[in-house]
Amino acid sequence: MVETRGPVTLAVTVTMLVLASLFVLFRFVTRIWIVRKVYLDDWFILAAWAMAVGFSASICAGTATGLGLHEGDIGVGDHGHLRKAGYTLSVLYNPALMLTKTSILVFFLSLSKDELLFRRLNYLTLFVVNVAGGALTFLNIFQCRPTRAAFTYPEPANSSCINIVTLYLSSAPVNIITDLAILLLPMPLLTSMRLPKKQKIILVATFSAGAFVAVVDVVRLAYLQDAAFAPLSAQTGQTGNTKQEERGYDFAWNAALSFMWSAVEVNLGLICACVPSLKPLFLRFLPRFIKDATETSLRDSMDDAPPTVAKQSVPPGNELTNPAAFRAADPKEKNGAYGGEGGFLDFLSSPEDDAFMSRTATNATKVCTARSNFDFYTMHSTKNMLKLSNRESVRPVAIVTILFFLWGFAYGLLDDLNSQFQRVVGTTPGQGQGLHAAYYGGYFVGPLTLGRFVIKKYGFKASMITGLAVYGCGTLVFWPSSVLGSYVAFIISNFIVGVGLSCLEIAANPYIALCGPLEYAEVRLNLSQGFQAIGTILSPLLASRVLFKTVNSAPSLLKVQWTYLGIALFGWALALAFYYVNLPEASDEELDEQADKNFVANQTKVGPLRVIWVTLALGVSSQFFYVGAQEAVGNNFGGLFALATPSRSSSDYVTIGHTVFAVGRFLSAFLNYVLQPRWILLVLYLAAIISCVLAMNLSGDALIAAGQLIYLTESGIFAVIYCIGIRGLGIHTKTGSAFMTAAISGGAIFPVIQASVERSRGIRYSFCVAVAAFAVGTVFAIYLNLVPAAKKQVDPVHEDRTARRNKRLAKHHPNESDSLASAQRNQFGLLGIIARRRRTKAENIPTSLHVEDGSPARRETSTSSTNGADSMEREQINFVRSPSPARVQGSSGVTADLKPWPPSPVDERQGLKHDLAPWPED
Repeated sequence: MVETRGPVTLAVTVTMLVLASLFVLFRFVTRIWIVRKVYLDDWFILAAWAMAVGFSASICAGTATGLGLHEGDIGVGDHGHLRKAGYTLSVLYNPALMLTKTSILVFFLSLSKDELLFRRLNYLTLFVVNVAGGALTFLNIFQCRPTRAAFTYPEPANSSCINIVTLYLSSAPVNIITDLAILLLPMPLLTSMRLPKKQKIILVATFSAGAFVAVVDVVRLAYLQDAAFAPLSAQTGQTGNTKQEERGYDFAWNAALSFMWSAVEVNLGLICACVPSLKPLFLRFLPRFIKDATETSLRDSMDDAPPTVAKQSVPPGNELTNPAAFRAADPKEKNGAYGGEGGFLDFLSSPEDDAFMSRTATNATKVCTARSNFDFYTMHSTKNMLKLSNRESVRPVAIVTILFFLWGFAYGLLDDLNSQFQRVVGTTPGQGQGLHAAYYGGYFVGPLTLGRFVIKKYGFKASMITGLAVYGCGTLVFWPSSVLGSYVAFIISNFIVGVGLSCLEIAANPYIALCGPLEYAEVRLNLSQGFQAIGTILSPLLASRVLFKTVNSAPSLLKVQWTYLGIALFGWALALAFYYVNLPEASDEELDEQADKNFVANQTKVGPLRVIWVTLALGVSSQFFYVGAQEAVGNNFGGLFALATPSRSSSDYVTIGHTVFAVGRFLSAFLNYVLQPRWILLVLYLAAIISCVLAMNLSGDALIAAGQLIYLTESGIFAVIYCIGIRGLGIHTKTGSAFMTAAISGGAIFPVIQASVERSRGIRYSFCVAVAAFAVGTVFAIYLNLVPAAKKQVDPVHEDRTARRNKRLAKHHPNESDSLASAQRNQFGLLGIIARRRRTKAENIPTSLHVEDGSPARRETSTSSTNGADSMEREQINFVRSPSPARVQGSSGVTADLKPWPPSPVDERQGLKHDLAPWPED
């Protein structure tokens, strides 16, 4: 008996084509008979249906000429017909999908007149769909050289062709990404609409139908992978399948089921695209399917209800005999119910006869939308994260810490995968460094382009969502990398992952630093990054002991793609979950208000520049050199450990080193709680330099100890640099975060330099590169500890701890003078290292005012002193001036530009009352 897959392929393909044709027919019946208008998206769906008919017919023709049979069972005269059918279906597949998705996106655009971000994301998806679809179509048409070799049998001499199954498999990421984009784009809008429960469930279910297309695409990929296994195995000589070795590559047998699932994907996509347009048809014939039986019509209560349409009563079970189903369409129906002012919301929430949402409700929804900080994506963020207490900040900080663990896990997994890819494909060490540089190159591009745009315009949460979405796309691009064994594709995958994680990090790092009391910024960031380090430990262990345990050839590397598909889906699911998580935010104005609390210190100049810009510039430089040194150490320490103990496995020592690194970050969090961060930074930098020098000169167990000490000392540097670098920037905090994140790109350069030194002088001497990078980074720490203006700008103000100490001093020294008690409170501990001094209220506002531009101003001061636990000498300064800018000179002689206050009658900032109205002339 002949073994064949042809009958099942034929039956499934024909069934799906018939169903898709019926849905397209019902769509045009709705448009022509009820709505009385055919729109642009309808013409696109008609063109997609024509392509689907051709695609399905080609599969059916192929089953008649050998598709589904083994190579030896195909008739001699059928090979030519089979090749023509295969060529036709390969050419029509991508246009069918492209036109279907274009129809859906054009439909979305026609319904979104007011949702700007929704339109922009639709245009972006539309661009990706058509560019990728056009490129893949072109590649399929010219898959052979000469072109006729693709559909002639036998193939012409000296012809070359791309394996079509491999080409299908490599295009999978684009299809999955666009499928999920079309699925997820309208979800935030649908779930936030004010609708009856049944209608909302139906709407969400209707627009969720695209999930079945994505599922089918994944199933199709499983069969495509089986089809691609044979040629990849043949290249490496490891098939593990005797039948395939005897028969060669069975194209007709291996590809049959994958083509069948391709037909299911194409036709199911047509069905899902047609479902939303059938709403008027259901409302006309099956209104109870959409509305609850207890719902009553609101048309009589609406002022704009057409008076000519009478309310109809439909007995249960007799929906098909509803007289209203056969009446003429009213004007709203003729307009398609979605071309007017209401846009998307009116179409989705206002049935043709029983509108649930009145125009007032629609307008209210628009007002709420306008107030959100992410356009139609309502972020529900009302709290100012800058004003949260330690207790209040625990929940949002814990949620964002999950992201730290994620990118630590991703970095460790990608790093291990890079080494596996190099081993299997046979890349050179230089190409391996190229993969590493591509990842960090994404860190340079992402924050300064996409990351900065999103965080400035939409906020921290939006940037995290964007980073997760891009990260998922990058991990999925690994698929064609493994299938094609393409180094270029793998470079692209690493770069996209770097862009995604940088967009995540540009928001997550400052979010942790700013969410809660500012004096604990370094503590919080070190704790969160400690969990990031834990992810870096776990992922290589998982990769080496589970994922890549049996990876020794291209086919076995191909199996790892399922792990990356899972990671990509998890990233997108996490992005969707983050939309629904209520996280506090901070606007540029709120960040500026926080910076004003240290107004005089932030306005001080170091040379010709304000101190905050000098601090930021040196912080970016220090971060660049620090990350470069860290990567230079991490990439070469395995070799150094192997040099110290040739008989032992260096991977175990590297794992121990990563564990020490994680412990070091938790230890740094504690140290930042009790010590000044600038001192910690200086000590850690010096200790890292000494540890590297020791590693260059020691051997044996002493060398191993020195290596572990490097991991320990370098672990806490990043968080301190980041927090200090963005402190006091005010409205420029997010831009400063972009530059601080872009500085991480130093990891792309220094490993290359160290590899060059290693080739010429050996691995031990090559650690001089890390020593030099750490030394340059130390300049920032020296600046912070030697320049008085920098000290005053970056030292945290520990209000709570100082208040508790004040009470203790007042209790134990009740007879001391106020001046002595004040001096003890402001300066205690070892040279101010341990203390977090508390600035008095008068210190933040100049004690004398000098207005250089001659604008009217008046200053009044009053001094009061109280005794007791809270004894403190205070100076209250009430002043008013004109709205014009002025220059303020403090009692210390420091001058600063004073910006005009907003026209508010009273400002209670820092407990000081400022009358902001211009002072009347005497």
